[in-house]
Amino acid sequence: MLAAVASRTSPTDPLSALEVVERPRPEVPDGWVRVRVEAASLNHHDLWSLRGVGLRDEDLPVVLGCDGAGVDEQGRDVVVHGVVTTPGWTGDDTLDPGRSLLSERYDGTLAEEVVVPARNVVPRPPGLSAEHAACLPTAWLTAYRMLRLSGAEQGGTVLVQGAGGGVATALVALGRATGRRVWVTSRSEEKRRRALDLGAHAALAPGERVPERVDAVMETVGEATWAHSLRSLRPGGTVVVAGATSGPAPSAELQRVFFLGLRVVGTTMGTRDELEHLVGLLAATGVRPVVDRVLPLADVGEGLAAMAAGELFGKVVVRPGG
Repeated sequence: MLAAVASRTSPTDPLSALEVVERPRPEVPDGWVRVRVEAASLNHHDLWSLRGVGLRDEDLPVVLGCDGAGVDEQGRDVVVHGVVTTPGWTGDDTLDPGRSLLSERYDGTLAEEVVVPARNVVPRPPGLSAEHAACLPTAWLTAYRMLRLSGAEQGGTVLVQGAGGGVATALVALGRATGRRVWVTSRSEEKRRRALDLGAHAALAPGERVPERVDAVMETVGEATWAHSLRSLRPGGTVVVAGATSGPAPSAELQRVFFLGLRVVGTTMGTRDELEHLVGLLAATGVRPVVDRVLPLADVGEGLAAMAAGELFGKVVVRPGG
């Protein structure tokens, strides 16, 4: 089968470590299922893997990809949950000390087939395409959970740092659909315009003073936006952190945190049950992920290069079948 593989790692030139090659069809352990992948989507995790973050030389080669949707061996349309827990774990999937993501300990979804634990497949309802479903398990699930942890209820205001990535566009769409007021920031005037078209109530330049203090900030950028995130919060507000693409913040500004009673909450992805709820929400509301482009698996490098350059608005979807 054809697969996108991290054959080695390169901290400075991650795309040089990518290969699209033929791989043996995966075997199916007891309690696992085979899924024919109809669509997968790209995440920054794929770039970090190619850079060697979270992967050791002895783990290689490994098939990339955390997100996918397809058909199982019983012919059922499914979405793949990318968090693999240890056998017998019964708590929050994201808190299992032994958890891993697809493409770390186990081969991922950027292939014609993927094998996952049986509990890691979620039914895909009619009307939700494989392309849209493939965007959900990482970026959209992360956004869904961020909003749940934000403390901003219906009518509350959230500020989304960055307007173009998969998590950011999901936050705008889901925030609007669930009755929150959503503001975004972006260096790109074009991305600010597109965020407004998507449903954002306001779009600001980076560092621009917000019209009023917000209930919560959705933070995935890190160093470049951290100070602005804390300054934008009302007393008692919450910053939800799910990434740091520009690097870790050099100062936590703890005086501001304790003096204003701010909450800092970390999260990543979500549980299998939360993914099932998210799928149901999209089925009920008609909200769909923004797709920047759809590529055949052979051209996956194009999508990763665009992601590395910050050129995307929404998700890159890959079709292993072409």
